[in-house]
Amino acid sequence: MSDPQIKKLALQLSLGEREVQATVELLDSGASLPFIARYRKEATGNLDEVAIARIRDQLCKNRQLEERRDAILHSLAKRELLTADLQAKLQAADTLARLEDIYLPFRPKRKTRATAAKERGLEPLAKRIFAQEHGSLDPENEALSFVDAEKGVASAEEALAGARDIMAEWMSEDAEARLCMRALYQSQGVLRSVAVAGKGESSDAKDDKFRDYQDFSEALTRASPHRLLAMLRGVKTGALSLHVAPAEEDALAVLEELFIKGDGPASGQVMQAAEDGYRRLLAPSMENETLAAARARAEEKAIEVFSENLRQVLLDPPLGQKCVLAVDPGLRTGCKLAVLDRLGRLQESHVIYPHDTQKKRVEAAALVSAICEKNGIEVIAIGNGTAGRETQAFMQSLRLKPPIMMVNESGASVYSTSDVARQEFPHEDATVRGTVSIGRRLMDPLAELVKIEPNAIGVGQYQHDVDQPALRRALDDEVSSCVNLVGVDVNAASRELLAYVSGLGPKLAEAVVKYRNEHGLFGSRQDLRKVPRLGPKAFEQAAGFLRIRESKNPLDGTAVHPESYPLVERMANDLGVTVKELMQNEALLKKLDPKKYISEKAGAATLQDILEELSRPGRDPRAEFEAFSFAPGIEKMEDLKVGMKRPGIVTNVTAFGAFVDIGVHQDGLVHISQLRDGYVKNPTDVVKARQKVTVMVLDVDLERKSISLSMKKSN
Repeated sequence: MSDPQIKKLALQLSLGEREVQATVELLDSGASLPFIARYRKEATGNLDEVAIARIRDQLCKNRQLEERRDAILHSLAKRELLTADLQAKLQAADTLARLEDIYLPFRPKRKTRATAAKERGLEPLAKRIFAQEHGSLDPENEALSFVDAEKGVASAEEALAGARDIMAEWMSEDAEARLCMRALYQSQGVLRSVAVAGKGESSDAKDDKFRDYQDFSEALTRASPHRLLAMLRGVKTGALSLHVAPAEEDALAVLEELFIKGDGPASGQVMQAAEDGYRRLLAPSMENETLAAARARAEEKAIEVFSENLRQVLLDPPLGQKCVLAVDPGLRTGCKLAVLDRLGRLQESHVIYPHDTQKKRVEAAALVSAICEKNGIEVIAIGNGTAGRETQAFMQSLRLKPPIMMVNESGASVYSTSDVARQEFPHEDATVRGTVSIGRRLMDPLAELVKIEPNAIGVGQYQHDVDQPALRRALDDEVSSCVNLVGVDVNAASRELLAYVSGLGPKLAEAVVKYRNEHGLFGSRQDLRKVPRLGPKAFEQAAGFLRIRESKNPLDGTAVHPESYPLVERMANDLGVTVKELMQNEALLKKLDPKKYISEKAGAATLQDILEELSRPGRDPRAEFEAFSFAPGIEKMEDLKVGMKRPGIVTNVTAFGAFVDIGVHQDGLVHISQLRDGYVKNPTDVVKARQKVTVMVLDVDLERKSISLSMKKSN
């Protein structure tokens, strides 16, 4: 990139030019966000993944702007319309909207009322009137000379009407007018949604999800993202119509200020044209543009909330390697059981019917007890879907030794019918695959959830309504960030998990698994170089995030990058010990003087990371696992009473509050106003997905299946 472009990008993001330049070069070379953030801190000035992503996204927008600018300039030059003044204006445009405004009058268009009037020879008349140079100019007299039956102009009034059409188009396409009108719509626009006749009304108002927006208005500047997305969903389903506009007199005042030069008859004609042009051309254009911009902002916020929720779910503490009895509860179809060994491998599966007859219940009890005894079951994992609490109560009645834990099963059914699941378990049916997923996500949520499309995990807000490519990119960023933060055991990881490792992707991940299956476990990080198509660049990107636990080189099991091995070996040599002796030896590590090892490639930040990793090699950044259980005796909504305080788990955080599972098959809502005492601007400042909380029941509406909760201490 040229220096002006770097300066522009740095200014847009309030970052240093040197850091931006280095980051752009790394991104252009194919480096991933996690790699740049972790292993190129000296180059970027210690920018984190969020800042690097902002550089990447803004860089993409800037390049799209430049591509569009070049296309416009080429088009104008080809049509011999490009003047020095026009080129200067186009080069100065700093936004896509501004660029399109300048180009609009020259853009090839379909036939309009204005082009039809021009074809009838009325443009000279429009120019004379629009100039408003002579206060005494009589438009009607001027129009008489343009009456021409052969051209389709039968009268002076028809000539004036055509001239007004031309002037209306000029004003609606004027770059300055559009700039001012855009600002007015953004600052003074009012959103108004109304029910579409026959669709917006419901025979039962309580069942109508859009009833709050059937006659709703709100200043655009005050419209929250979730309300706007709800209205847009109503528009999409045909239940609502949605419009945005400022007061018409304010909009017309803008045009009057720009185009009216006096109070003579000519100015009257121009004002008529302005009114028509605003209502017919400019207002619809500005409304569409304003709604699109508002939607983009709302979607950006929704994606941000979704990404944060997803991160918390992916980084949920793992139980670790345990023998698990996974249970997918069910009433009529029975409960599916899957026995998993400590590595998550399926050993056996069964179906029991503990909610059927007494005979079936006794048989189920005997089978579960035998399975636990035979397989040395250490934990029982029960999905939190239909009959989850009833199945938990049954298991508790058996008084088994293994602890019983409820597991959020969102997305398990999606996984069970996926290609990934069929490849893993080609001889098992979907019910067994889903049950295995429930058990595995307790053992290691991250390793299991990467096999499911992120928007199926159930932690989003309007995820099916937002821009899907933008959502996909944001969620991929989040999954990749989590996977690389934790690190991946290359000898145990699935293809899906490896695909998110920096520098790999689906094809190289498949190549790694294939090589592992054909040649056995990797003995060192250097063995990765033997994988076909895994070249030096991919190795550089991936090596630091891949762990090999039993390697001869102890650094292969840590986050220390192979490029820093000589540095660590130098540290150990300076102390007269081996690298293995140096690791986890706080006394030895404290003897090191970090300043002695600073270089151009390894600055203070990188050295700090290396020393921390040597102190706790291969550490898992996730929190320690804590068992959780719902309040006994409360299994359905009917059991709830106002004023009850109950433990729960946050399942989803939205812009308007948090949903909490309290074990009654229906999540309750803690509205943003009930998250804590005092004002809350952003729910994520108070709660996170998967957080364990205590809530008080404020209201239970059985008919609407809604539960209102509070986390306020004052309640």
